[in-house]
Amino acid sequence: MKVGYPCINLSLNCRSSRKFRLKNYSENRLIDTIQNNLLCLKKILEFNYENKILFFRITSDLIPFGSHPIMTFNWQEYFKSEFREIGLYIRKKNMRITMHPGQYTVLNSKNQRVVENSIKELQYHTKILEAIGLDSTAKIITHVGGVYGDKKTSILRFIERYKKLNENIKNYYVIENDDKSYNVNDTLVINRSTEIPIIFDSYHHHCYNLGATTEEAIKKVFMIWKEKDGLPIIHYSSEHPLKGKCKHAEELDMTDFRNFIKKTNKYNFDIMLEIKNKEKSAISAIEYLMKDIRFNQNRI
Repeated sequence: MKVGYPCINLSLNCRSSRKFRLKNYSENRLIDTIQNNLLCLKKILEFNYENKILFFRITSDLIPFGSHPIMTFNWQEYFKSEFREIGLYIRKKNMRITMHPGQYTVLNSKNQRVVENSIKELQYHTKILEAIGLDSTAKIITHVGGVYGDKKTSILRFIERYKKLNENIKNYYVIENDDKSYNVNDTLVINRSTEIPIIFDSYHHHCYNLGATTEEAIKKVFMIWKEKDGLPIIHYSSEHPLKGKCKHAEELDMTDFRNFIKKTNKYNFDIMLEIKNKEKSAISAIEYLMKDIRFNQNRI
């Protein structure tokens, strides 16, 4: 079991997501920005390893304008040695990586331009994972997309478009259940036609589950993961105490987290904490998990 957090480290004065406006685009500025982002990514990974955090979501902003038509610069080749160094570090320290394209990556959209841009986004994220040299245990995550008044047809549209994706994208691509449109059972319908792995989002399941328990949902989802995909992944959060349902907590609710870990003690998985204070929650979770045999297996 590995514990992680997404994209930004709040303890370091270093961001791997620096960007700039399109009107200010120049190749020199692009190179400087990518150089900064890769240096900061390495620092974040080093911080994580020192704190036993072996799971991390790399920001989609690592390469500014990565999927934009303006991008003609061969960043993979220019920064080949930097990517190789990051990849070697990740593999040596037995870390796991995911990425999560933004909300406008909607493969089942009824708008063809949105679909084309979504595929470009998936291609861009795939290029990053390939540049780092990661295998299919690294994952690119999206939601299924919109319902558009007809969920069955929208699911079929997702399946059709997924099947047309290049195999190198499929190698990394996974979907997760969301909090209002596609629950675990909906994603399992997609899996039966595509074999695409599913990430179980515990808080989304809390928001939208049609009566299925967490244990029932996890059992179904974990059965479809294959060895080449690595351990199943869970996204975990809890409800914000003031903002209410479907608003993520600012910090780790230890009571809720302990209950979740006990409830899932029959399963081994990697857990991404989608909580606002990022690495601070990851460190708290790890302190609690130090006596859990799942967390302490095969550690460096």
